[in-house]
Amino acid sequence: MQLFRKTLDERAFQLLKEKMKQGLLPQWVVTDPDLYELEIEKIYGHTWQFLGHESELKEPGSYLTRWMVNDPILLVKNRNGEINAYLNSCTHRGTQLCTADRGNKKSFTCPYHGWSFNLDGDLIGIVAGNKVYGEEMDKSEWGLRKVPQIGIYQGMIFGNLDPNAESLVDFLGDMKWYLDMMMGRSDGGMEVIGLPQRWVAKANWKATAENFAADPYHVQTTHRSTVEMGISPEDPLYAGYGHQVVMDHAHGINVITSKTGQARVPFQGTPESMWPMFKKNVTPEQYDILSRVTVFVGGVYPNLSFVSPIHGTEGHLHNYLNFRLWRPMGPDKVEVWCWFFIDKSAPKEYKEAAYKGYLGSFGPTGTLEQDDTETWARIVEVSSGLMMRDKELSYNNVSNYLMGMNRIEPDENFPGPGTAYPTCYLDAISRKMHEEWLELISKDIFVMEGV
Repeated sequence: MQLFRKTLDERAFQLLKEKMKQGLLPQWVVTDPDLYELEIEKIYGHTWQFLGHESELKEPGSYLTRWMVNDPILLVKNRNGEINAYLNSCTHRGTQLCTADRGNKKSFTCPYHGWSFNLDGDLIGIVAGNKVYGEEMDKSEWGLRKVPQIGIYQGMIFGNLDPNAESLVDFLGDMKWYLDMMMGRSDGGMEVIGLPQRWVAKANWKATAENFAADPYHVQTTHRSTVEMGISPEDPLYAGYGHQVVMDHAHGINVITSKTGQARVPFQGTPESMWPMFKKNVTPEQYDILSRVTVFVGGVYPNLSFVSPIHGTEGHLHNYLNFRLWRPMGPDKVEVWCWFFIDKSAPKEYKEAAYKGYLGSFGPTGTLEQDDTETWARIVEVSSGLMMRDKELSYNNVSNYLMGMNRIEPDENFPGPGTAYPTCYLDAISRKMHEEWLELISKDIFVMEGV
């Protein structure tokens, strides 16, 4: 058995490209350690990553500690109400400055040597000051290091480590239309309730992101228990009715409706008193989709996913929005961050019931989560085997992404932007994610490696 570092082999990239054009993906790419290093550098070093939401930073002095893969980030709301993002690291010796998940402070003091920074990241205090550093040290040169770019859209806060990357608005592109529909439908927009849940799963970030953004097809089998309990329909095609929409940068969304294209439940079970507010805040085309949709599920590439389901709690139906961030921690490990969003202007009792339904389905103890986590772990185990890295066999051990390929044409009458196909049982978003992935990780690689 001969193994080799495929990431340093130009022929390997060409073979990957050829397989992907056929709707196939060699399974070794899921957990290959060399590719993982490229992914962190070339994808996460240059794309926009979700950090949080404005509703989590309510007052001046509010802060959150988050991550951009391996970089600890400190999100801070200053006295003027501006939100900034800094590397959560003291500029003296580099230790992590703030360890709490969230809070409110007037300044931040390093637990190591006591250097202090204000809400704008400026160094304002040094223990023993001039007595140990003298007059010549300029404190203005030792402020916290800012994340090169920060952008906010519909209250969602993103960061980018590349100062020359395109703007957040340009990066989101057509996805803005769908985010406007989901996040901006009500007065005051959406708000986060509670802390984001976090847990570590045996999984690869590509598989988890694809599962949410691109794969309603797995619902009928993986989550069979929901059918057996009468929560989901018996119809094996029920999660496929609607449209799958593919966009630039590999963003995508599934607009799941019903067999007739009409609503199973109008406006996903939201209180009827809220419907006129929706109509006021969105376009007629967006309002029509909101009135008919059963579930929205999709993602912003590379690692932000969302699902907006209908859940029954205490004899009533409720709708909310669940954001999911897949933070890579290795080729076979991911930290899952899970937020609960709901309309800020929704009735209090409705919010409470919806939150209860969310906790029962999602999160480390949720019924749906446990189904998915088990499957992801099995993918990691198989893709890490020696047969997957064997030079002679690895390109024949492939995953099938042929569903709908060269068979289903786009629906030109769909009202939203992007390329929309008249079914959600389709691998179009998955194939687009693979194309984006390969384009990003192979950019300049052969020049860099001298191939």
